[in-house]
Amino acid sequence: MTLPASPSPAASGPAPHLARLQAIWENPSGLGMLTVVNHTTIGLRFIITGFIFFLIGGILAMWIRSQLAFPGNELLDHKTYAEAFTMHGTTMMFFFAVPMMEGIAVYLLPKMIGTRDLIYPRLSAFGYWCYLFGGILLYSSFLFDAVPDGGWFMYVPLNSAQFSAGSNVDFWLLGVTFAEISAVAAGVELIVAILKTRTSGMAIHRMPLYAWYILVMAFMIVFGFPPLILASILLEIERAFGLPFYDTALGGNPLLWQHLFWIFGHPEVYIIFLPAAGLVTTILPTFARRPMVGYNWVVMAVIATGFISFGLWVHHMFAVGIPLLSLAFFSAASMAVAIPTAIQVFAWIATLWSGKPVISTPMLYILGFLFIFVLGGLTGVMVALVPFDWQVHDTHFVVAHLHYVLFGGMVFPMFAAFYYWLPLLSGREPSLRLSRVAFWTIFIGFNITFLPMHLTGLLGMPRRVYTYLPELGWGPLNLISTVGGFISAIGVAILMIDVITHFIAGKRARPNVWNAGTLEWATPTPVPAYNFASQAHVDDREPLWKNPALAQEIQEGRHLLGHADPSRREILMTSITHAKPQAVAILPGNTIVPLIAAGLTSVFFIGFLAKLYWLAAIGAAATLGALLVWAWQNGSRQELGDVDEGRHGLLPVHYRLSLTPGWWGTLFALLADGTLFISLIFAYFFLWTVSAQWPPAAYREIGLGLPSAAFAVLLLAGLAACLAEASVREARSGRAQVLYATAAISGVLFVVLQVWTLQGSGLSAKAHAYGALVHTISGFQFVHVVIAVVMALFALLRVRHGYLHPTRPGEGKVVSLFWKYTMLQWLLGFATIHVFPLVVGAG
Repeated sequence: MTLPASPSPAASGPAPHLARLQAIWENPSGLGMLTVVNHTTIGLRFIITGFIFFLIGGILAMWIRSQLAFPGNELLDHKTYAEAFTMHGTTMMFFFAVPMMEGIAVYLLPKMIGTRDLIYPRLSAFGYWCYLFGGILLYSSFLFDAVPDGGWFMYVPLNSAQFSAGSNVDFWLLGVTFAEISAVAAGVELIVAILKTRTSGMAIHRMPLYAWYILVMAFMIVFGFPPLILASILLEIERAFGLPFYDTALGGNPLLWQHLFWIFGHPEVYIIFLPAAGLVTTILPTFARRPMVGYNWVVMAVIATGFISFGLWVHHMFAVGIPLLSLAFFSAASMAVAIPTAIQVFAWIATLWSGKPVISTPMLYILGFLFIFVLGGLTGVMVALVPFDWQVHDTHFVVAHLHYVLFGGMVFPMFAAFYYWLPLLSGREPSLRLSRVAFWTIFIGFNITFLPMHLTGLLGMPRRVYTYLPELGWGPLNLISTVGGFISAIGVAILMIDVITHFIAGKRARPNVWNAGTLEWATPTPVPAYNFASQAHVDDREPLWKNPALAQEIQEGRHLLGHADPSRREILMTSITHAKPQAVAILPGNTIVPLIAAGLTSVFFIGFLAKLYWLAAIGAAATLGALLVWAWQNGSRQELGDVDEGRHGLLPVHYRLSLTPGWWGTLFALLADGTLFISLIFAYFFLWTVSAQWPPAAYREIGLGLPSAAFAVLLLAGLAACLAEASVREARSGRAQVLYATAAISGVLFVVLQVWTLQGSGLSAKAHAYGALVHTISGFQFVHVVIAVVMALFALLRVRHGYLHPTRPGEGKVVSLFWKYTMLQWLLGFATIHVFPLVVGAG
């Protein structure tokens, strides 16, 4: 298949039009950079910060390899070695791999789907600051001689207060949890962006495959991260206040941590792999000179991988004494996930086979990825077999497998992406010779490092040991691995030199230097802050291959939103399935609020870390205040006219929609929150299954009187919030204000009744895990009702000040959605902590 060369976008185009766009979208300089919310800048910040963490993790890895190079080596003592491998694993998993993939998605995705920015620019900025501050909080442990040393998985009881009394574990729990806020925020943002802001005509069957990969990854984050967040919260509460969630002597169980951790942990492997595979699936067709083979099969394989990955977590727990029938199920699931992965591999191979491949630097990294990842996949099937896993569990064989899957499956595609999209970022090309030297050095060094580890593992070398005896025979293989590690490090250094020098001396790149077919290459290079002078209407998966003049047309403003309003940032909102334009979303400009909100959130975490709970409370209250200021800046008190988008006629602004961007964001955020609550309910029933008596013998029945009264009050509050929303749409603002006030008062009464119920029960939160979970479930519900009360009062003020109006009803929908969710959540909690004990007692 011969592809047409893409012409250059006009160098200047209609200058007044482009000047208006630049004035609206440009980033400020100096300290004003702290206010930037544009996705290109935020994405680059994620990428650069993630790469810095990659380098830090690599230095820690070199410490580890240097210590293991020789038997009996004394370069590191056991404590320093434990700190090094803990921080290495934590950095690579939580502060490099996931944030890097999210950062690349934040940078690329709007350009690929033909829009100017992500739908929640301030949320992107807030997520970045949370990520940065979380990493700083974790690494500040070095300043206090309290570096986490309990492993990147933080198993209990080793990391309980009894055996790790210092603040080492607290630094890990709070730093990682802080950073996970960023991951969930990015997940929500990417879901809504893909579903609701694709450019006109980009129906779901025309989406770039990369968008499918990111959509599945984002949903996996929404459902996968909350269990670990909950596990961390429970362990921090246990360490701080003595609630015995993991203490076997008081009804808890340390396996609860492993279940919650690995319910997150194994999907995380695919949260890392899938976006990297999406990069491969985007880059490979360009150099194969043909569209991807099996588009529909690849989409189904990606979705299947996402689903199956949540059924594999016990794969990591084969050695803990789980019943054999359960092991058989999880072993089968662990092997089954290889099927959709193989579909993707065969699709890549078929695309190369049927195309006319061009071997460029990005393509070298893709081929290196295929070689290494397939080897890692084969060892993955091996460890899915229970008898074999029992033999190699916690040995260097598993270390080798992990790195073949994650380094091969993520880092090689990442480097391919760097070289592929660098011309888009800089307008220059890297050195062909230096880039290839870097590839071969990294590729050879990686295999020298990790291939021998399979053998050291089979010879019985455990993970996480800091020294070993010469007579065990592991020394030569460890020395080879250490040499390979330093070769890889040299390769990364060469790559960095190449990337940095190309900004200074690189050859000027022509537009669409690789002759790709996806929309990001229709932008000028370097990419302006607004991405596109107009949003294209597309009718093909490779729009630039179908219409080589499309880039020129976009730059000349001949497509949608080609006539910028000089006072605001505008993007299209489209329908989920067919991408038909529905509205024009007006995005917020640069603001300091996300940074302030993240900074105040850090006060909460620092207060908890320092055991200054009054400071943590102030931080939480101040964060809520900052978020309310954030929310108040939304909307408009004026009637905004429809926008002529240039192709389909007039479109309303998003304020006038019933289901606004805020409603969609709240919906998917509540999916994450609901997963957190379901994980809490899972903890309750897991401990019931392993406890000799649940509830304990000293348990006194609470009865259903007060809880039922509280439920009735909560129903009244939710009904009032829903009726208030209807009143707004009917232009009955006075009635709406009364109903919102009723919802708020009823919510406060509900909290009073719930506190009364708990106090009257005499149930201690510290005497037994049962009481701890009852109080935690109730506390979780209190927090949500308090938030719902604040939202009702906020909506009341918005009605009073004219923001919430019959022609701008969206905020009322958001409030009623949250109240409905809160009622549903409370009903599940009511059944768990009030009805279930009565049923068990009757049985």
